[in-house]
Amino acid sequence: MKKKFLDIDRGKRRQPGHLFRDAAEDRFYARHSEKPPYAEKQINSPAYRLAFDDIDYMLADEQRPVRLLLELDKPEANLKAHGIEHTVVIFGSSRTQENNIYYQQARALAELISRNSGCDKCPDLYVVTGGGPGIMEAANRGAEEAGYESVGLNIVLPHEQFPNPYITPELCFRFHYFAMRKMHFLLRARAIVAFPGGFGTMDELFETLTLVQTGKIEPLPILLFGREYWKRLLDFDFLIEQGMASPEDMDYFAYVDDVDEAWEMISAYAFDACADAFAINQVTGTTRPFNPAGSGAAGCSALQNITWEDGNQRRSIFDELGNIVNHIAGSGFLHSYT
Repeated sequence: MKKKFLDIDRGKRRQPGHLFRDAAEDRFYARHSEKPPYAEKQINSPAYRLAFDDIDYMLADEQRPVRLLLELDKPEANLKAHGIEHTVVIFGSSRTQENNIYYQQARALAELISRNSGCDKCPDLYVVTGGGPGIMEAANRGAEEAGYESVGLNIVLPHEQFPNPYITPELCFRFHYFAMRKMHFLLRARAIVAFPGGFGTMDELFETLTLVQTGKIEPLPILLFGREYWKRLLDFDFLIEQGMASPEDMDYFAYVDDVDEAWEMISAYAFDACADAFAINQVTGTTRPFNPAGSGAAGCSALQNITWEDGNQRRSIFDELGNIVNHIAGSGFLHSYT
């Protein structure tokens, strides 16, 4: 038994930074080494267990911060290992059936995203879903049919949710904490597409809108797929009338009814001009909402009004960033996203 223990990955031990026996080896040794009878009570005591191998200790309330960290780190490590840097998150109801038009549109959009991303201007975009049935299944299915990897972020629920069969197995994760799951939805997101859904979809949608509104995350395309559904479900005009939201808050999202229209907005945001546009925001310290219906002229006017003092001279932002703005305007970006 001892020889078997000593034979565990001896080559790794010779590599720099791996001089010490690793945790897996010590766990193996602690479990399988011969135990002397005179110390049986001590060895069988919970206090004697290795901390990371003590399930009772790991599940104690006091270790909640550790568990939160693990749920942040495990998917992060796997996603990095697979080179996944940019994602499009697709939300929607788990109850949507395959014969529903929204199922077919989510499937088609995911396939379109997967087939068309990765060109010279647009980075590789990976579809991410909540990992379950319905719209989530449709999106993972579309990505698979395009021959592309996709991510599923499942969560343990009282009524058990199992992963749909179209998620890339190596990218199929399971969470206990909603907070960590939501964090991973947004860490790499380049766009959010919300198909018709219920409480869960609205929770994810409104949390994202709140993060954008409060400046906790940078604006990104938030697309409400199915104008009729969303307008009937959510009366944003009433919020404005009651003073609970500003007209400008409506710029944080857009309604879409067509797969090609959604892809056009997603891909335009991912193009190189997007990086130049946000360079302006970083210099001026402003946050510009995503507004696909905005006016290019209005956008230029807003930028011209941003000025600062330099000695006795008052200068416009255009004086310093004219070349960048001209590049963006030439690409049509200001017309679509001011």
